Amino acid sequence: MFSFPNNRTLPRTPHLVTSLPGPRARALVERDQAVTSPSYTRGYPLVAARGAGCMLEDVDGNVFLDLTAGIAVTATGHAHPEVVAAIQEQSARLVHMSGTDFYYEPMVQLAEDLAKRAPFPNGARVFFSNSGAESNEGAIKLARYYTGRSLIIAFLGAFHGRTYGAMSLTGSKTVQRQQFGPLLPGVTHIPYGTHESLDYLEQKLFPTVLPPTEVAAIVVEPIQGEGGYIVPEDGFLERIRSICSRHGILMIVDEVQAGMGRSGKLFATEHWGVMPDIITLAKGIASGLPLGAILSRPELMTWPPGSHATTFGGNPVACAAANATLRLLEAGLIDNAYKMGELLQAGLSKLASRFSRVSLPRGKGLMVAIDLLDGEGHLNSELRDQIVDRAFYKGLLLLGCGKSAIRFCPPLVIESDQIETALQILTELFEELGC
Repeated sequence: MFSFPNNRTLPRTPHLVTSLPGPRARALVERDQAVTSPSYTRGYPLVAARGAGCMLEDVDGNVFLDLTAGIAVTATGHAHPEVVAAIQEQSARLVHMSGTDFYYEPMVQLAEDLAKRAPFPNGARVFFSNSGAESNEGAIKLARYYTGRSLIIAFLGAFHGRTYGAMSLTGSKTVQRQQFGPLLPGVTHIPYGTHESLDYLEQKLFPTVLPPTEVAAIVVEPIQGEGGYIVPEDGFLERIRSICSRHGILMIVDEVQAGMGRSGKLFATEHWGVMPDIITLAKGIASGLPLGAILSRPELMTWPPGSHATTFGGNPVACAAANATLRLLEAGLIDNAYKMGELLQAGLSKLASRFSRVSLPRGKGLMVAIDLLDGEGHLNSELRDQIVDRAFYKGLLLLGCGKSAIRFCPPLVIESDQIETALQILTELFEELGC
């Protein structure tokens, strides 16, 4: 059991002591609504105060089982003692000096460790950013710079971020693009995950409106995140690799959500043995601190000094947290993600066999989803939203994704008894809602 610095501990299962939201939470929600942007997408009124492992306590003392990990970010759990110690030690020594203009060891160490583990034959070059969107922005620039080409292929259902270049790649929801045009030109979207889609690309688009000699990159998630935790057909990623190699196109793999151990491998592409040209990372890389990275084959990162830079990317404190995170992942958390993911999918499969409006699970490691269906077997977003909302009032934190999916992306420290608790709460909800 994880402990807070003041020696308080959290229970391993939900413990609700007030009605939800409690009085302090209600007051903070009211204050927030008066001053923050309406573009934030708050689902239920959780007001977090502190966390430990997979458990979160709100400002009223209610304790929740967290299967969101702050949107797949806190890979090592909330306030992991080793990550906290690394942050404290580094922040007492040096908080910031900008790796764009100067040098410091935590940044060099992290780049070395990522380069050694990248699935490239000759190591990697690393550029640090602050987020997944920034990593994808930089990857677009690098691909265009290196190839001298302008066109990019992305996928429907994809989410790569909300800044202009990343938003232009994103094909998830109209609200993320509507009234923000014009977007980055030269981006073509095709359906995700099927050989039929790649047939269309090769047989219809390449010979007519999308000359492959002008395509700089194909940008793809190894498992679609916000699009619904969609696992592609066998051979899909391998075929993209083949298309890219034949036409001199760079294969950019967005591992922002699927990477850093979440899938049961350090990089999700390792499940298929595919070697990308560029990998983008963020979310779980620093267990809660803002950090992203672009990893490329060394020969690709040829842009000159000043062509791409950042003030805060690779901040010493964030790098210290990432170094600690990487050690913990390789010390057992990646293996735990695989094992607990198998247990979670087995439990969800049993629920699917019992409840007709619940689909079979899909995913890899602790990147798992189920869909909610109506009485005729069609996707039912309203039922999904009801379950996510009601779970909060039972002490379970969930997120939706795709059209009707619940995603399960807990901290990688989750244990079997906590998975069983989550499954029991879901069982109660499915029974109450007549699933």
